[in-house]
Amino acid sequence: MFYREAGQYKTSYAADQAIFPVLQDRLGLIAILIVAFVVIPLTGNEFLLQAVMIPFLVFTLATIGLNLLTGYTGLLSLGTGAFMGVGAYACYKLATIFPQVNLLVWVVASGFFAAGVGVLFGLPSLRIKGFYLAVATLAAQFFLSWCFIRIPWLYNYNISASIEVPTRTLFGIPVTGPTAAPVTRYLVVLSIVVVMTWLASNLVHGRIGRMWMAVRDMDIAAELIGIKLYRTKLLAFAVSSFYCGVAGAMLAFLWLGAAESESFNINQSFLVLFMVIIGGLGSLTGSFFGALFIWGLPIVLRNAPGAFGLSITAATVEHITFMVVGALIVFFLIVEPNGLARLWQIGKQKLRVWPFPY
Repeated sequence: MFYREAGQYKTSYAADQAIFPVLQDRLGLIAILIVAFVVIPLTGNEFLLQAVMIPFLVFTLATIGLNLLTGYTGLLSLGTGAFMGVGAYACYKLATIFPQVNLLVWVVASGFFAAGVGVLFGLPSLRIKGFYLAVATLAAQFFLSWCFIRIPWLYNYNISASIEVPTRTLFGIPVTGPTAAPVTRYLVVLSIVVVMTWLASNLVHGRIGRMWMAVRDMDIAAELIGIKLYRTKLLAFAVSSFYCGVAGAMLAFLWLGAAESESFNINQSFLVLFMVIIGGLGSLTGSFFGALFIWGLPIVLRNAPGAFGLSITAATVEHITFMVVGALIVFFLIVEPNGLARLWQIGKQKLRVWPFPY
């Protein structure tokens, strides 16, 4: 009865093509937004906001960026961490050179610098794909990581070789720096993620998204029907890198409060890739599921045993996380390549015919 669609007739083409054609989906989205914007800020403590929600949203945005490239366009990338670093360092330099401009403007603008770098390293995709493209993006990861360490101009010649986030305000309220409240930073991050998710949803449901998916399914056939492969692939790299760049800027300025080159190493790239695989390739909803699972699993493993009077060390939690994530990656790649998002769709289909047999 939860997803019964009887009587929900579509009277126009626009209604039939709606992102959420079922009333229950629209109500569920409204409820989620109310919880995110109202309930969590009013009831959440500092740990929930700082250690759970903010990083979850940051990694969700990075996962959406990689999903647009890998899930929707079929181009594998192992340079997500580096593109996040480009956004973080670009935001830092812009905030230093133009301190009078609101920092949130530079957080978003830093994505354009990451997009430019992404297009540059996406040029090999015009000639190669698959494993060879993954190696090319891996080379970009190593090269950019080297730049973050060896070019002191990027971090203003700081002795610590790290990004030092200044205090900036919005309408007189600190949003970055040590004086910024976690609830303020959470609301800023949430607003950016919601807006950019809405933009990504419109992209993938429009002409550009159909072009990406055509290239993913069979690039030769896509070219035969008139799709320009080089433009489509480079656009995918640009948009993906833009999202990753904004996520990297938020990671440094709105979550950690400081960052160094190790914050954007190859481990970060693999982490985001695991979120895409487990959440579901070619699904924006799966990006949220994957980020929530990968980031939330260690927190649950660390705190759940305490409720039963047990203690578990951080090293044990890390080992269990690696084993569980590795097993799930193998499981989803073999059994359900579309990840948690597909399981959620199957669950909704069963609810539509409940209590009758499926």
